[in-house]
Amino acid sequence: MNRYTKFINPMRSYYTKDFLKEKKDVIKVREVREDTVKKFFLQGDCEVLVVFEDTGKEFVVDDFSSDEDVKKYLGKSFIAKKR
Repeated sequence: MNRYTKFINPMRSYYTKDFLKEKKDVIKVREVREDTVKKFFLQGDCEVLVVFEDTGKEFVVDDFSSDEDVKKYLGKSFIAKKR
């Protein structure tokens, strides 16, 4: 399961992902696009850690989170369309 982190500050929000470099045993953090996170989230293959930088509060949003939480922290485009 993929784990992404969404950082929210007063100016902007952005997504990151941690990558482990096995040769050097270093964790590299890279910024990723929202579309990438949305694709994996809608497939049910990831969870998102939402971090508010100004207050330090953290929330985990995944498949089992309520639609209200997903809409509040990630946006309504992250909610799967019901048939």
